[in-house]
Formats: sequence, structure tokens, C-alpha cells
Amino acid sequence: MSEQEKDQNPAEPQVETAQEQQAAAEAEQAAPTAEEKLAELEAELAAVKKALGEADIRAQAEVQNVRRRAERDVQHAHKFALEKFAGDLLSVADNLERGLAALDADDDALKAAREGIELTLKSLLDVFAKYNLEQISPSDEPFNPELHEAMTMVPVPNVDPNTVIEVLEKGYQLNGRLIRPARVVVSKAP
Repeated sequence: MSEQEKDQNPAEPQVETAQEQQAAAEAEQAAPTAEEKLAELEAELAAVKKALGEADIRAQAEVQNVRRRAERDVQHAHKFALEKFAGDLLSVADNLERGLAALDADDDALKAAREGIELTLKSLLDVFAKYNLEQISPSDEPFNPELHEAMTMVPVPNVDPNTVIEVLEKGYQLNGRLIRPARVVVSKAP
């Protein structure tokens, strides 16, 4: 090897080394440092934690809402489970009242029958009261379309218009819910 060749060969590795150093410097600048990467991952972790915390709060709120709805539905079912059965018993009470009205109060022969019907009706009404089934008998009260059903209107002097003057059939409420409206005759202006 000549001196010229020796001079050229050592220069080549130095050039490659300079190129490698420049490439490494560019790679360091382009690639995030470990601290930057850690900060980025911590920010990502904080965002995920926040999202999970919010999702957890929403899930807990939904569970509470479902629990409240279920409790309300159970209470509602307990409260109104007797609605259909009670509605069917109303005709029994009506028939007992009609039977009492049909019996002559002065007839001694029917006195025992009358007392028996009265006791039976009283027992039935006591059971109604026990289960919060309330009678609506609105005689001489203002007409209320939420509780009463007007069967007819009659002009009556000396009575305010829209006043119940006769109850044709008593109404009933179960725990405040209307089972059957009272069927009534209502006054109108003469």
C-alpha cells in the first residue's frame, strides 16, 4: 500500500463515522426521549383513569335507578294486586245494597233477612276498608269528572249547577286509584 492509499482509507471510515453520527443525532431528535414517552404514557393513563371513573359513576347511578324502579314496581304491584279482584267484588256490594233497599223495613217477617243482609254488607265493607278500598258516594257534592260519571243532568231549582243530586251507583278507589267512578245524576241550571 502506498501512502496515498493509506491516507484515503482512514478518511473513509471517518466520513462514515460522521454520517453515522449525523444519522444518530437525527434519530435522537426524531425519536421521543424516554422522559417524553413516559409523560405521554402517564397522560394517556390519566385519561383512561378519568374515563373509567366517569363510567363507574354512570354505572353506579344506573344501578341505583334500576333498584329504585324495581322497588317502586314491587310496591305498585303489592298496592294494586287486588285491583281486579276488588273490582269483581263491587257488584256483590251493589247487590247487597239493592237487596236492602228492596226489603220493606216494616215487615216483621223479613226482619231477620234484613239484619242478615246488613251484617253481610257491613262485613264486606269492613274488608274493603281493611284493604284500602274506599267508597265514593258524592251526594250533594260538586261534580268531579275524575271521580264521577254523569249519567244525566236534571234542572233543579235552588241547587247549584254541577252538583251531584243522586248517586245511582257508588264509586270505589283502591289506594287512591279509581276502580270504578260513581255514577251520578247532576244538576244543571233551570
